[in-house]
Amino acid sequence: MRTLVIVESPAKAKTIKKYLPKGYEVEATMGHVIDLPKSRLGIHVENRFEPDYITIRGKGKLLTKLKQQAKKSDTVLLATDPDREGEAISWHVANALGMDPGSECRIEFHEITKRAINEAIDHVRSVDMDLVQAQQARRVLDRLVGYSVSPFLWKKVKRGLSGGRVQSVVTRIIVDREKEIEAFVPEEYWNLNLDLRKQGDPILFLATFYSENGKRLKIENAEEADRLEQIVKNCPAMQVVKVEKKQSSQKPPLPFTTSTLQQTAYRALGFTSQRTMRVAQALYESGRVTYIRTDSTRLAPEAIEQTKDFIVKTFGETFLGKQRTVKCSNKNVQDAHEAIRPASVLDTPAAIRDALDADQIGRASCRERV
Repeated sequence: MRTLVIVESPAKAKTIKKYLPKGYEVEATMGHVIDLPKSRLGIHVENRFEPDYITIRGKGKLLTKLKQQAKKSDTVLLATDPDREGEAISWHVANALGMDPGSECRIEFHEITKRAINEAIDHVRSVDMDLVQAQQARRVLDRLVGYSVSPFLWKKVKRGLSGGRVQSVVTRIIVDREKEIEAFVPEEYWNLNLDLRKQGDPILFLATFYSENGKRLKIENAEEADRLEQIVKNCPAMQVVKVEKKQSSQKPPLPFTTSTLQQTAYRALGFTSQRTMRVAQALYESGRVTYIRTDSTRLAPEAIEQTKDFIVKTFGETFLGKQRTVKCSNKNVQDAHEAIRPASVLDTPAAIRDALDADQIGRASCRERV
């Protein structure tokens, strides 16, 4: 029995092929194979905004190859990415191959591991038309706004500019924010700091002026700062009046979402968002991390149990700590995919270093100018 598995990228196809038994073939679409035409609007506005899809230029031979492979196969499984774009690609491919999108032809996994792939094959489903229609609505809006606004910008502002469903709104927000900054009236303020040490003690600590005669005082000008400075200079000695001791606890950072991964990579390594996503995509396709496009901090229960076992076996039970339940207060979080995490806790830096390039390791020396 021959089964054809269709994924998006050749790198992912190569990784998945290693985990599948004999009789399985894996082919890649290399992204979208069908889309709206570039040379025209491609939307029938008068006909309920029906999109006019065509085969993307250069993808004809690939689509023919997929059709030939599908004819030779007993089963075709669509294993594109588990998001709106991936669902739309599966829908387009199913239609192009003469498959019924409503049949059990779609598999979904969030990490490229043997366990996840086998579990996906055991839970074949139909193409999710809600996701397909969500992607289609976004694509239509992109085209309607972009193809209407961009020519207007070429005519009125400058040739080559572009406008879109997202970037036009973001530009407006940036402009409004810049106007707020320009309208801001700065207020003068001063800080008065003093380096202190106990006589004979080499350790210094910093004291910051807070109040005068028990009353909180804000230093608003140089004259007030000079007056207070003279009072301090004329003081024969500083005296500790009150010492407060408090216990504080610091919660560990939440697991990575797409945005927090990008922010951390920029702060720690100087990576641009594009560079971070390029590296993360490669790690995902090679089976090192879970799906990289997510807004959730939730972790899969099996990942939590694997991590607990690893901590106990490696460091001892005293390092296990208490597991906390993270509840998201943001109603806009879709929570369709778990947070970004290593696909296996056994993939320690020492264990996989030789299989990664410098960017994937995350060397701080690999900085780029931004």
